[in-house]
Amino acid sequence: MINKPMEKLMTYKSSMTIPAHYVFLFVLFISMPLVAQEEVKKEDESEVAVVPDADGIEDPGLKAGNVAPSWALMYAPAKFEFLKNWTVERGARLRKSTTQPYRHVVVVSFFATWCKPCMKELPLLQNLYEKFDGQRVKWFLVDITEATRTSPGYEDSPKAAPFLAKKGITMQILNDNRGVAKQRYGAKTLPRLYVIDKFQTIRLAKKGFHEGEDFEGEVGAMVEKLLAEADE
Repeated sequence: MINKPMEKLMTYKSSMTIPAHYVFLFVLFISMPLVAQEEVKKEDESEVAVVPDADGIEDPGLKAGNVAPSWALMYAPAKFEFLKNWTVERGARLRKSTTQPYRHVVVVSFFATWCKPCMKELPLLQNLYEKFDGQRVKWFLVDITEATRTSPGYEDSPKAAPFLAKKGITMQILNDNRGVAKQRYGAKTLPRLYVIDKFQTIRLAKKGFHEGEDFEGEVGAMVEKLLAEADE
């Protein structure tokens, strides 16, 4: 038999409810890191992944006809790759013209290991990389994974080199650890791809990944066209 005071206490406890707005806030809080890594949206019919600190990036809207911003990016400890090793504006000399005197076409793709649309684009780029092997075209993957690692939800993103190796991606990875190239190219979303001619001019700029388009055909045709153009 339950006495009256205890009966009242049990009745009170059983009738307690948590306000709905508290439940909503709790669920939102615990899911925030997950949402951050899954922020994929449509932009101009293309699938893009939003860069977490994009509010601090000004997109210059680089397009065909613009001069490609220069960069110097590390690919191994104390070893750097320069855009000007391969392409410079008309009338200028390549950075190492005595040892590497030939102008090249350059294909640059900005990516991160947390970027799902990037993982759709990279195998197609790999196919093109293998197709044009031995020709005067350079393929660079600019990795911004480390530049975004301190953002909530991105701390455990896989390291780029082993992650891509498992996927059979063998193009050279350049580490934009401080996000300098990301800022210069205004990479607010990923992937970002640029095909640059022998005179440092962007000839093709693509934002995001568009399901169903002939990506290999479009990029491959542009590379073939630029390779056929005169060096001077």
